[in-house]
Amino acid sequence: MDRRRFVIGTAAAALAARPVFAQEVYPSHAITIINAFPPGGINDLVTRPLATAMEPILKQPVAVETKAGAAGQIGAQVAASAKPDGYTLLSHNTGISGYAEVDKLFGRPVKTARAHFIPLARLIADPVLLLVNDQQPYKTLQEFIEGAKAQPDTLIFSSGGLYGATHLPLAYLEKATGPLKLRHLPTNGGGPAIIAILGNNAQVTTQSVSATLPHIKSGKLRPLAIFSATRSKLLPDVPTLKELGYDVEYYLWVGIFAPNGTAPAIVTTLRTAIGKAVQSDQFKAALVNVGQELDYLDGPDFQKFWDIDGKRTDEAVIFIGRQG
Repeated sequence: MDRRRFVIGTAAAALAARPVFAQEVYPSHAITIINAFPPGGINDLVTRPLATAMEPILKQPVAVETKAGAAGQIGAQVAASAKPDGYTLLSHNTGISGYAEVDKLFGRPVKTARAHFIPLARLIADPVLLLVNDQQPYKTLQEFIEGAKAQPDTLIFSSGGLYGATHLPLAYLEKATGPLKLRHLPTNGGGPAIIAILGNNAQVTTQSVSATLPHIKSGKLRPLAIFSATRSKLLPDVPTLKELGYDVEYYLWVGIFAPNGTAPAIVTTLRTAIGKAVQSDQFKAALVNVGQELDYLDGPDFQKFWDIDGKRTDEAVIFIGRQG
């Protein structure tokens, strides 16, 4: 073989090898986390510091992009249809669990199901409260239940969206208490739902402790019960539903997901990066600043939790559908 032919052959072989080598390196460019909810909500407040904490670990930029609407369904659909290459992830919450049942309820093709996602990590599990505003006479859960049943279709319940994470707790409650006959005001996020009850456009809502604590302290909102297994350290005088005789437990959790089909090696890299990021002082300080505590579950444990939580959510969606 002459020298010229050898040089050309060697160069061609090197060029052919480059794409193979490049495919093995992950990540090689920026990662985007889709936030399925409006800015300022709990997903936004938790995901942005997580992204910042992941950057030095992955040695690539990690951006958060908001795709809000339809109680988180728009962002979920964007992420589900993204290329499963590890460069598009999803930040979502409890509401993601019931989308398939919602579509079935309305006779629509299922657009987004739990099978479309790989759970990477659960970050927080924020206890949810049953709240009324300061213009309501109810001081206890029993007074509220009796008042709602005595005057059906009078009180308005605000949520962050139909069948979303702050609508589902009402179904959990009504399964235990019987129908309360509240009128539903769905909004486009937890923030607008809280604004509605503060302005008395609604009188009742179920929202997280962290999202409503300032309004509780100011006296604008009154918590009647908490959906967690134990009382909140921040609100030690608020009884749990279980204490009051109702076997109900519900949290507004935030989790990070990858599209189904993402390579196992990439999933492992992401799980490892998130696991390190959530233990950083930077991320923990950010949680404290928004009134949150880390309640981390790694992928496999998150999957086990999600399987159970998803079944409960399906039951809640079906219950709401029957009531409607």
